[in-house]
Amino acid sequence: MSTLLTRRKFLAGSSVGMAAFALTGCDLPGGSESYRRIIKMAESLTQGTQRLFLSDKALAREFTEADMSPVFKANGTKHPDGEAYARLLETNFSDWRLVVDGMVNKPLSLSLAELKQLPSRTQITRHDCVEGWSAIGKWTGVPLGLLLQTAGLAPDARYAVLHCADKYEKTLDDSGRYYESIDLVDAFHPQTILAYGMNGGTLPVEHGAPLRLRVERHLGYKHAKYLMRIEIVDSFAHLGRGHGGFWEDRGYEWYAGI
Repeated sequence: MSTLLTRRKFLAGSSVGMAAFALTGCDLPGGSESYRRIIKMAESLTQGTQRLFLSDKALAREFTEADMSPVFKANGTKHPDGEAYARLLETNFSDWRLVVDGMVNKPLSLSLAELKQLPSRTQITRHDCVEGWSAIGKWTGVPLGLLLQTAGLAPDARYAVLHCADKYEKTLDDSGRYYESIDLVDAFHPQTILAYGMNGGTLPVEHGAPLRLRVERHLGYKHAKYLMRIEIVDSFAHLGRGHGGFWEDRGYEWYAGI
């Protein structure tokens, strides 16, 4: 096994372990701030270790079609509730548009057809879930970095926030809306794509149609589904509970690199 893969295996184990630890401590009475400081220190160590060992462009392992899993589990939301998504689905997403805005020079609003006309990338990769399961699938989509280059980033831009169509009815903060974020290093990684295809066909609803993020050097909860908007920001402190994502606001690590 190569040094690269050995390091990736080590980092994956470390990240899963810390995420599992996070879940056990979300409701520690009277110790939430101390707990979050401990988790933040561990998260910074994980991020620093990965960025030290792996270059910004180091690729996650890619597989062949013979390696693809016969069943790829759909996790989390499998069909967003509400009339808005139902209408989009009825028209086969012909009226859906992806908005790219925030700290950009040229905001974008792109239809699914327009996205499919852009240069694409197809990759067969392993999806590692924080729950302990994994599956290998084939994804096709447009590189996120290409869209961000087209939009043009402001000098102080730091993060890409992904706003999604799915909403949870009962949440700790009553906001409900799912969101996720990654930094620009991961946003411009060559394997970070906005996928509209899976296993040689159209992306299924249960896997995030019409568009989902694939950020292959991260655990599965970072791969946001049902994308509606990408907002470029210098901070995510004003979103949700300020931790950078729906599950991060509930105890998961923001940096889930493997």
